[in-house]
Amino acid sequence: NYYKPPFYPTCYSQAVKVPEKREQRYEGKAKRVYATGDSDLYIVEYKDDATAFNAQKRGQITGKGVVNNAVSAKLFEMLEQGGVRTHFAQKLGEREQLVRAVTIIPLEVVVRPYAAGSFAARYGTDEGVKLTPTVLEWCLKSDALGDPPLGDDTAQALGLASGRDLAELRRLALEIEGVLTGFFRTVNLKLIDFKLEFGRLNTGEIILADEISPDTCRLWDTDSGERLDKDRFRRDLGGVEEAYREVARRVLEG
Repeated sequence: NYYKPPFYPTCYSQAVKVPEKREQRYEGKAKRVYATGDSDLYIVEYKDDATAFNAQKRGQITGKGVVNNAVSAKLFEMLEQGGVRTHFAQKLGEREQLVRAVTIIPLEVVVRPYAAGSFAARYGTDEGVKLTPTVLEWCLKSDALGDPPLGDDTAQALGLASGRDLAELRRLALEIEGVLTGFFRTVNLKLIDFKLEFGRLNTGEIILADEISPDTCRLWDTDSGERLDKDRFRRDLGGVEEAYREVARRVLEG
């Protein structure tokens, strides 16, 4: 196995062997992260564990880790081709990928082209209503506190991000929205909203991290409006595994 960053050759001047997988460094709700023999690279393993409502609801979605790894890898590669830097380096297997080491910025960036979920409940709007302009929300990454939303001033006062950081996060999030919306349209999916996480390289540059998958995106069939995402788990709609597999099929064939 050999890895070479496909779009940023200045990172590595030549292909290097994929480093040895070492100790587990972190386990989250959906992924495990392992150190490698290269301190600049980690291995991420995608799990089948599913949670909702800040981990108050828990379960398993068979094959979810395989789907989310494959979908994220495809979408990260597409974003890289579009000029958006990500932590993605290489898909290693059905459940694992090699990623660049970053320091995660403790903000979730929620991008809402349409009203849905907590936004619709909070403001009393119907789900599926187009939002103009697209709404961006910052949320503190904290299950214990319920991932509370933050304004710009609060994020800066708490030392989570600077004003310059927030401007860069906004620019990147809207650029990512444009790329993803266009792609999903070609595979007959409507991108309702999605969550992004970003990290900082040791150079200070902010890049996209985490994942892009049916776990982190609301995706509706363009024609029928059928929900093909984690809402099927959240709302006990059934057909969860089938929905995830259908998203994977469309994304990977698209």
